[in-house]
Amino acid sequence: MLTVSILLDSVEKVQRFVSKISRYSCSFDVESGNSFVDGKSLVGLFSLDISRPLQLNGGESEIEDVLRDINEFMQY
Repeated sequence: MLTVSILLDSVEKVQRFVSKISRYSCSFDVESGNSFVDGKSLVGLFSLDISRPLQLNGGESEIEDVLRDINEFMQY
C-alpha cells in the first residue's frame, strides 16, 4: 500500500496528476483533514484545499511505477 504526501497547488498540477494516476487500474484516495476523495477525480480534488499538502493512499500494485510517475508532486 502506498502512502505519500503530495502537493497539487495549481490547476495544471491537478490535471497532470489525474492524467498520470488514471493510467493505473488500482484505486487511489486523496485525503485532506477529514475529507477523502477519489484520486482520479478532477472534481473531487478541486473540492479540497489544494494550497496545502495532501495525503495520497492506495496502489496495491505497480508501486514503483506510480512513484516514478508522480515524483514531481511528492513532498519530501
